[in-house]
Parts: sequence; structure tokens; C-alpha cells
Amino acid sequence: MKKLIIVGAGGFGREVYAWASDHPDSGKAWELAGFIDDDVDVLDRYKYPVGVIGSIEAHHPAADEVFVCAIGAPLIKKKVCQALMERSAEFISLVHPSAILGENIQLGNGVVLCPRVTLTADISIGDFVAINCHSSAGHDVVIGAWATISGHCDLTGNTRYGVGAFLATGVRIVPGKSVGDFSYVGAGSVVIRSVKNGQKVFGNPARGLA
Repeated sequence: MKKLIIVGAGGFGREVYAWASDHPDSGKAWELAGFIDDDVDVLDRYKYPVGVIGSIEAHHPAADEVFVCAIGAPLIKKKVCQALMERSAEFISLVHPSAILGENIQLGNGVVLCPRVTLTADISIGDFVAINCHSSAGHDVVIGAWATISGHCDLTGNTRYGVGAFLATGVRIVPGKSVGDFSYVGAGSVVIRSVKNGQKVFGNPARGLA
């Protein structure tokens, strides 16, 4: 049986631990072995059956290990995961059993879909995308690699999300608009105009800071 290691032991990592524990592959295809995090003391004030087994930087993946990424910040996620893959780390996707997936859903490698995520139809999700609880994507949505979609976001039909895009909690996007590469959309924002690459927007309607 493989050993599943969660990359990142912060808040999202602790959530992913719970979702992995719920997964039907837990105890069958793999067993939860612990976390890796460069802050090896990050779990000291929490009670978990497994702990931080070492730093990300120093970890050398073994043949019997598989990994799931629990880092929300896209640039850090990309840097960390690429470094681990250069050391032969094998990443898996983790789709919670309560997620709803319709017809023609394409999932990349290393994807994390948290509880109650809904993907309706004809959707493309890139590598290492994370979609948090209760978020939904409508028909023909495309999400680029390394993007993070926080909880309770509404990605309406025919919207596009670039590589490394970050949506904070409760974001709404009107149909047909796009969010650029490594852009940031603040919590509760309503996007009625497309967001440029690298742009940070906030509010209703969402706009850049003055």
C-alpha cells in the first residue's frame, strides 16, 4: 500500500487531511502517512494521528509514497510541487466523494476537489487546481493549472481562469468573462469585467485598487 503525504500542514493542509480521511481509497490504495512542511512545528498545538514528518525542502520522495498538494497560494504551490516532481514525487488527485461531476469533466493531475464542489458539464480543470468547499463551475468553464478557487465561489458558464489565478472566498463571475494568469480576486467580489494577467481586483463590481 502506498503512503500518502500531504504537502503543506497549514489550515488548508489540515482540511485536506480530513477530506483524504473520508476518501474511499484511504486504507485501500494508500494510507495517510503525515505531512511535509518547512515549518516542522506547525502542528504542535493541534491533535492529529499523524504529524509533520519533515521539511519540504529536505524530503526525498520514496517509491512507495504519493503526494497531494495542500498549498493555496499559486506561486508557492507551483514552486514547491515542481521541485518535488524534479525529485520524482508522484502526485495524485483527491476528489471528495461528495463532489458532483457532470458530463465531460476533464481533470488534470494533482487536482483537489473539496466537499460539495459542483462541476456541471464540459469543464476543463488544469493540473494542481484546488477548488474548495461549496464552489461550483457552470458549463464550458476552463481553469488553468495551479489556480486556486476558494470556498463558495460561483464560476458561471463560459468563464475562463488563467494559470495560477486565485479567487478568494465568495467570488462571483458573470458569464463569458475571464480572470487572467496569476491574478487575484478578493473575497466577495463580483466580476463583471475581465481581469487582466497579474491584476488584483476587489469589490462589487470588482475593480483594481486606486
